[in-house]
Amino acid sequence: MSLNLEQKKAVVAEVSEQVAQAQSIVLAEYRGIEVGDLTKLRAEARKSGVYLRVLKNTLVRRAVDGTQFSALASDMVGPLVFGISTDPVAAAKVLNSFAKSNDKFVIKAGALPGKVLDAKGVQALATLPSREELLAKLLGTMQAPVATFVRTLNEVPTKFARGLAAVRDQKQAA
Repeated sequence: MSLNLEQKKAVVAEVSEQVAQAQSIVLAEYRGIEVGDLTKLRAEARKSGVYLRVLKNTLVRRAVDGTQFSALASDMVGPLVFGISTDPVAAAKVLNSFAKSNDKFVIKAGALPGKVLDAKGVQALATLPSREELLAKLLGTMQAPVATFVRTLNEVPTKFARGLAAVRDQKQAA
C-alpha cells in the first residue's frame, strides 16, 4: 500500500524531527525476520528510548539530507529498519543484541554526528557503556575522596569517645 504525497510529507517531517535530536542512527537489514521477533525488538527499543521504524529509504534520505547524518544516505539500500537514538550508544546496543540472537538480522551501517560507521564500528559502539553508566561511574569517582575525608574526620571524635569510655570503665573497675 503506497502513501499519498501528504502522508509521505508527514513521515519525512516525523523522521526529520527524530534525526534533529539524534546522536546516533543504526541501519539493519531485517530480511527473513518473523513478525513476532520484530515485535520483541520494537518493545526492547521502546524500553531503551530508541525510535525504531521500518521506512522507505527514499523518505529517510530526504529526512537526513542536509543534516550531520547525510553521509549515511549511500548505505540506505534494501529492506532496512532504522534505529534512531538521542543516546549515542542505545540504538547500537539494542540492535546489536538482537542481531546476536537472530542470524538473519544484519547490521549494515550506523552514524554518529558527522561520522559514518560500518557494521564493525556499530558493534564496537555497542560495547561502550551508556551515558547513564558513565555518569554513575563519574559520580562515584567524584564522591570517593569526599566520603573518605568525611570518614577520616569522623574518626577523631569516635576515638576520643572510645578513649573516654575506656578510662571510665577502668575507673569503675578500680
